[in-house]
Amino acid sequence: MGSDAVQFPTETTDLFIAGPSGRLECMADVPEPDEARAVTAVLCHPHPQHGGTMRNKVVTIMERSLRELGVRTLRFNFRGVGKSEGEFDDGAGELDDLLAVVDWVRRACPDDVLWLGGFSFGAYIALKGAQSLPVAQLITIAPPVERYGFADLEAPDCPWLVVQGDEDEVVSPQAVYDWAEQMGTDAVSLVVMEDTGHFFHRRLMDLRGLIKNHVRPNLP
Repeated sequence: MGSDAVQFPTETTDLFIAGPSGRLECMADVPEPDEARAVTAVLCHPHPQHGGTMRNKVVTIMERSLRELGVRTLRFNFRGVGKSEGEFDDGAGELDDLLAVVDWVRRACPDDVLWLGGFSFGAYIALKGAQSLPVAQLITIAPPVERYGFADLEAPDCPWLVVQGDEDEVVSPQAVYDWAEQMGTDAVSLVVMEDTGHFFHRRLMDLRGLIKNHVRPNLP
């Protein structure tokens, strides 16, 4: 499917979307037709310079959990990752990539509400996107609050799930707890997974169930 086509695929499809620094490699997934809801979720992957891609296991399990709830999903590679064109831009350009993908989704699925999700670096980009986009559900997994400008970002006006492992070796769990507390319990629902590291090894199925249980009440 070319970048000019503005129609969401009806089956799992690799496609390219025109981004601000060249084409962006994407993967669209769809739920079973009789389970489909009027929701499309755009998902952001971990740090491009540390092996992060849209096929990351945590991103993949997030995609699966949402699709099993009837949500259309679109994953994409940030600029310079996989077959996406451009070069890493330390968050600024990656936000522009997200905005371009969301623009495509909103034209392809104009009647759907928008959900955003992200893991690690992708959690930062998703929260940045939620500052200006009409997001109906935000999911941020292991947000690297000490590495990026999270303190400058506000809580979105929508349900917001934050998932953090208590044995995360990349992101400081305590820093995430403190940051979530500053955001306020009315704004964010923080769920701590015990005995869990950054990449959720041996806990991916638990993560899948956790996401489904927390966002299911917010389906349209």
